[in-house]
Amino acid sequence: MNKAVFLAAVLAFASCKKEGSEKTDQTNETYSEGESAKAKTPEELGKQLFEGTGNCFACHQPDQKVIGPSIKEIAKIYKDKNGNMVNFLKGNAEPIVDPSQFAVMQTNFAITKEMSDEELKAIETYIYSHLK
Repeated sequence: MNKAVFLAAVLAFASCKKEGSEKTDQTNETYSEGESAKAKTPEELGKQLFEGTGNCFACHQPDQKVIGPSIKEIAKIYKDKNGNMVNFLKGNAEPIVDPSQFAVMQTNFAITKEMSDEELKAIETYIYSHLK
């Protein structure tokens, strides 16, 4: 997948989430706690966060590129390159899927940095579940 397309998708998503970030942060925290309580497995929690609090699905679909690369492509690249999604989502690792779009993705770190390690690992588990 084209890295520039992924970054553009991330930037588009990030710009949407920027407005009302104060309000969103409070809502995300509450929603996240609610989702954690409902989830039975890390994969379920990851899916709930991916589609809910993180709003990742706005740019990433399981099998096709919409704005960003598909979930399967992200999982494959991270697996092949032995990348660390959790560190990346914390803002502590270099981008490996599409480095040219890194500036766009950085705006989403406001959301992912607020997530717990458990939540970030759950998102990672959900993404890797698409390799099955």
